[in-house]
Amino acid sequence: MNDYKGNKEFHISIPKNVKMIISILEKNGHEAFAVGGCIRDTILGRKPQDWDITTSALPCQVKELFHKTIDTGIEHGTVTVMMSRVGYEVTTYRIDGEYNDSRHPDSVEFTSNLIEDLRRRDFTINAMAYNPTVGLVDAFDGLGDIERKIIRCVGKPEERFGEDALRILRAVRFSAQLGFEIEEWTMKAIRKLANTLENISAERIRVELEKLIISNHPDKLITAYYAGITKVILPEFDRMMECPQNTPYHKYNVGEHTIKVMENVPNTKDMRWAALFHDVGKPDSITYDKSEPERMHFYGHAKKGSEMVPGIMKRLKMDNKTIKFVKRLVECHDDRTASGEMKPVSVRKSVNRIGKDIYKEYLQLAYADFQGKSEYGKQKGFDRYLYTCEQFQYILDNNICTSKKEMEISGKDLIEIGVPKGQIIGDILDELLKRVIQNPELNERQRLIEIARNMF
Repeated sequence: MNDYKGNKEFHISIPKNVKMIISILEKNGHEAFAVGGCIRDTILGRKPQDWDITTSALPCQVKELFHKTIDTGIEHGTVTVMMSRVGYEVTTYRIDGEYNDSRHPDSVEFTSNLIEDLRRRDFTINAMAYNPTVGLVDAFDGLGDIERKIIRCVGKPEERFGEDALRILRAVRFSAQLGFEIEEWTMKAIRKLANTLENISAERIRVELEKLIISNHPDKLITAYYAGITKVILPEFDRMMECPQNTPYHKYNVGEHTIKVMENVPNTKDMRWAALFHDVGKPDSITYDKSEPERMHFYGHAKKGSEMVPGIMKRLKMDNKTIKFVKRLVECHDDRTASGEMKPVSVRKSVNRIGKDIYKEYLQLAYADFQGKSEYGKQKGFDRYLYTCEQFQYILDNNICTSKKEMEISGKDLIEIGVPKGQIIGDILDELLKRVIQNPELNERQRLIEIARNMF
């Protein structure tokens, strides 16, 4: 084994199966190390999502040594070794050739030297390797960068980003996930090469962007804006950042307000996407007050935004279920629940409009929306918001009807009492629902049948 000047005093606890794979490779004359994100996360006290192994063994040699393997990416030296029904990627040390498409190397050359393999990796914090015997191999001071809390490219940033342009977005994503800052020369290269993200597939962009927005620092999206990244991958956010809100309810531009909202919703995929797009329609909905010419209004922005959402999210190759949820929440997020005099019926009508299935999420988004406003905006209407929350909980606790599917009568019941088939059945059910929302006690089958008899 080469002398890699490993830090033998630096101990990392690695899973039993990973130790076994490394041991088998070593006993057969090969080098092997756990490498990359699993080492970084372990040092940071985070649980690794998976464990990757790098080795001097060629793919064919790896396949000979293990009972069950999968040719995951054998042309690039990667074989997945299965142990206890868990897959571990084992990749041969390699040197990448030229990158002419900002995505894939034109060729891959295997090497017997670990340092050469680590040299091709993106960031120093991901270029550390560990072996129980050798210790921590950290040729590019990844440990120091973890201590300094910075994201820094291995070697020349322009070269690393030229190899795979997605690394430009990954730098901001890691910054968001870890709460690190991006090192000066790395950031300069990001700004210079941000436009090369045009060469990256929407699927790969979406994966990194989603990891960024569900992190503890979705505000790093603003870093992406100033670096010229969102101009390429999400130009709608640029328009939001460049859209002021001259209104007493706000103190931030639309983009900054959006970030505040994202910070205050649960960090689930659905809620963060909904928060990101909840005001996407504002730049196209600006009007000015006749009596106060500088004061802005955004009438209809929720409807406009809901119309924009499917196109944006399909462009990012989002799944239909998420698109549908986000579209619904964007459309209803500005619902004026319990406006004016606070009454239970106002909340029941709101639940009917929005849907009981997403009303909890609507309230979460509404709360976050308040947190992203001016002090005046935070106070204006917040008492009605609290009242709405209380009433919705009452609706849930008491199983109060707010939709036709919850009524104790159906179209079949109406046919049985002689209502002719056709539009009239829907019309009667609509009218019955209106009455039930006004008076929940009416939601009894016999009472509804009696009312229905007098309606045809």
